[in-house]
Amino acid sequence: MESNEKKNQLTTLEIERAERLQSEKERYRKIWIQIRRYAPIYVMLIPVALFFYLFRYRPIGGILVAFKNYDNFSISINQSDFYGFFSFKYIMFGPQATRFWRAFRNTFTISVYGLFFGFPVPIILALFFSEIKNEKYRSLTQIISYLPKFISTVVITSIIAMMLTAKGTTTGSGGILAQLFVRLGVVESGVAMLSEPQYFRSIYILSDIWAGAGYGSIVYFAAIMAISPTNYEAAKIDGANKLAQIRYITLPGMAPTLTIMLILRVGAALSVGYEKVLLLTENRGQNVLETAEVISTYVLSLGGLMAGSGSGSAINYAAAADLFNSLIAMFLVLGANFISRRVSDTSLF
Repeated sequence: MESNEKKNQLTTLEIERAERLQSEKERYRKIWIQIRRYAPIYVMLIPVALFFYLFRYRPIGGILVAFKNYDNFSISINQSDFYGFFSFKYIMFGPQATRFWRAFRNTFTISVYGLFFGFPVPIILALFFSEIKNEKYRSLTQIISYLPKFISTVVITSIIAMMLTAKGTTTGSGGILAQLFVRLGVVESGVAMLSEPQYFRSIYILSDIWAGAGYGSIVYFAAIMAISPTNYEAAKIDGANKLAQIRYITLPGMAPTLTIMLILRVGAALSVGYEKVLLLTENRGQNVLETAEVISTYVLSLGGLMAGSGSGSAINYAAAADLFNSLIAMFLVLGANFISRRVSDTSLF
């Protein structure tokens, strides 16, 4: 009897194993069919995968520099002495502490102001575009709003510098915006706004909004166009005015897109690029760095110090500063995603 029971158990296990293998084969067969059906799309994904591998995942190994004493370029990073958290302690609590925390404060402040003032503008633009009934006029206004995105940062900063040129410096009358601000009493005549630290953040954020708001409205405009027109017709029948339609139909319909874009924006909050900051502060003096220096420019200056001194120690501090900034950004994304998942049904993961 016992031997028969064992045989039955073995038979049952073999049947289950065979069924499991068969289901796995069927699943792989379906996957292969999907790949063959959409082969051109997968081929188009190859450059994207290579880009992320070469420029996003492969360089991750470089973060070891932040924990190593990489002062001898004749040996590899892995052969360098392990220094632990010495570089982090040096920049946060050592001689570099004041400058590092100033750069971090400036990065965080510019990011928060950019999020607070810059995030709603593309949404408002998309709402305006959706209310334009003439398609040709709407296309024209959209193209005009997209154009600054396709202008290089060098040209953008040059335009800003020309418009904010103070009277009596490069031109006799000064830039158009400088004249306007003088007439409005915002600044005194002859004051170079780009050289004054109290004006830098406003200039940076407003120029960012001008350059990116039109292009950023594309996603929100697409979300608005995906809302069924019957919802608006039903609201009109119920007597809802335009503001009520936006409040009860448009914004709820855009909610998933708004949530995802907000989480992504929070993740990029501390990624203030160095290009625009350097171009705006070039030859403006050290005074403007009180509000202009950010983590990216701080890291770049440490790299320049390394190149000038011939020592690799500065690159350790630069890597530590950049890694710290990235970790803070990662926790911001995780926190925003966690909150979004708790309060709504939309999240990145």
